[in-house]
Amino acid sequence: MFAVVALVASLSVATASAARAGTVAPVVECADLVHDFAVPGTRVHVTSAQLAEDGEVAHCAVLGYVEPKVRFHLKLPTTTYTGRYLQYGCGGFCGALAAPPFPSCGAEVGGLAVAATDDGHASDAPVPSLDGTWAAADQAARDDLAFRAPHVVSMAAKRIIEEFYGDPPSFSYFGGCSNGGREALLLAQRYPHDFDGIIAGAPVNAMSALLLHQAWLARATTGPDGRPVLTADRLPALHDAVLRHCDHLDGLVDGQLDDPRRCDHDPAALLCPPGEDRPTCLTPAQVEAARRVYAGPTDAHGNRLYPAGQERGSELGWAGWIVPVPEFGGASVAALLADHYLKYLAYPLGTPHSSLADVRFTVGEFARLGAEGARGNAMSLDLGEFRRAGGRLILWHGWSDQGVPPRGLLDYYARLARHDDGDVRRWARVFMVPGLQHCGGGTGLTEFDPVHALLAWVEHGAAPDRIIATGRDAAGNVVRTRPVFPYPLTARYTGTGSTDDAANFRPVPPTHPTRDVVDWVGSYLHHKPGPVAP
Repeated sequence: MFAVVALVASLSVATASAARAGTVAPVVECADLVHDFAVPGTRVHVTSAQLAEDGEVAHCAVLGYVEPKVRFHLKLPTTTYTGRYLQYGCGGFCGALAAPPFPSCGAEVGGLAVAATDDGHASDAPVPSLDGTWAAADQAARDDLAFRAPHVVSMAAKRIIEEFYGDPPSFSYFGGCSNGGREALLLAQRYPHDFDGIIAGAPVNAMSALLLHQAWLARATTGPDGRPVLTADRLPALHDAVLRHCDHLDGLVDGQLDDPRRCDHDPAALLCPPGEDRPTCLTPAQVEAARRVYAGPTDAHGNRLYPAGQERGSELGWAGWIVPVPEFGGASVAALLADHYLKYLAYPLGTPHSSLADVRFTVGEFARLGAEGARGNAMSLDLGEFRRAGGRLILWHGWSDQGVPPRGLLDYYARLARHDDGDVRRWARVFMVPGLQHCGGGTGLTEFDPVHALLAWVEHGAAPDRIIATGRDAAGNVVRTRPVFPYPLTARYTGTGSTDDAANFRPVPPTHPTRDVVDWVGSYLHHKPGPVAP
């Protein structure tokens, strides 16, 4: 869900266009950027601007903040800038300012100015992205995280770029995953003129509902005594059983499920014999816990409180995220996120809050979460202004995401397609990556980078008909490539050549019409667009 991993893109596909456009040289000295800038509704303070090198890229490293305290780090290439700007999203509850990476691809490596932000607050916690204590009594900081920071940083960065190079960027892009994916969708919905192209990976667009889902994951796997029911040592056996039952359904036994929705494996198949308890089987309590994780949150009457549960095939990623591990003090990511959200961010200031231990899975509690949640949710279906401005949107999700259920994105996209007045694929496309976990990692396929496709779509009108996903082993060697086609197309093996080579696959349509719209209690949130900063 809230991965700390930044979206690091390679842009070699754009080399030819960059060569035609040429590079843009600075018109002022780097150090001369240290002053204040006015942007609509606020002021920007550049506190440091120094020449530096990032690998082979000479650049001006700019540090500063947008009032009141949205810190940013902007890198401006001094010899290789080609008029493009890429802004990265922020993971989890943010709280740390990461140095934005330059895309790495040889001669084109420095072609973009890049920026990142801490989303308006600094955390001293060991894992800042899991810390919500800063929001207990600070509405301005809450607003920065919820809907303001990415927008004001885009204004600040473009103003500084114009000062440094003499012109604003010719093309502006945003890429983020998890909370960064939420920010990506929020920008398309509420600030449709900020970016020409946007990438939203595993978006936490239903933020308030997703955090309730995290609470469900934590509670579903915890016993009445507060101890974990499902433990990490059981996950490999559960995952292997899922693959034995379902891997062949897509016509290829390759260690990944191309569409986990077709898998109906019941964890009861692994039930331990009476009196036995070993890592190769599940106790009755563990069977029930796994079923609840797959099912997703519901109230006592069966009403869905989130559009989906975890997919079969994602089990290896549960260790750490759903199942506690020592690295997080014996807690899980889901438990920490849910508890901090419910205690510090979920409800309006001055009103009663909740906690992981106390939260109730009811329609009433869901509605109570929506009051503050609507400020940060990115669920609006009205992207008409972004589309009319020529914006292009790539959405993607790993089918084995252990934190953010993939079907939630498909529910949103299906509703977006209904709302659009034409073929939504003209300007927005979804890519579902088999075997990929939250924002990266997994078994089989471990990386997905859609930035190549986005640049070609925005700058040359070439709508992406496939994007290659990559699998690497522990040593970093590429061991698999596989094409990912625009949803609902899937990849089918041609029958010849290596099944680890993307060249040996073709697109095929689904055998049955997809029905992705889910009946859940939060569908009304699509009509609550949320506030907008100046």
